[in-house]
Amino acid sequence: MGLLNKILGNASQASTEQLNAKYSRLLADNEQVELGFKLLRDVFMFTNKRLILIDVQGITGSKVEYKSMPYKSISRFSLETSGTFDLDAELKIWISSENLPSVSKKFNKSIDVYEVQKYLAGKVM
Repeated sequence: MGLLNKILGNASQASTEQLNAKYSRLLADNEQVELGFKLLRDVFMFTNKRLILIDVQGITGSKVEYKSMPYKSISRFSLETSGTFDLDAELKIWISSENLPSVSKKFNKSIDVYEVQKYLAGKVM
């Protein structure tokens, strides 16, 4: 079921130690990954300073886009929990005054989406 969740775009939790080591070149001084998630090839991680989205592109994956969103830029977010027929939860994040969400990520049932929401609320508010 793990591979199927990744193919469907559902995020699974990633080790913060591994993310800190792998993406240390992206991190500012005194910045640490506190919470991270992996999709098939993509990663998104919450640090003590910002949200970083890593989008691996192309067939070979040699081209990578890194998006950095300081918490102060997040104007609102929503959480849609999983239901009986919809097995995944979804987190949407809006940046500044945009009408559509800038970030939309799905989580499988193994992730406590309430903890993700609590973490994000603590950083944004």
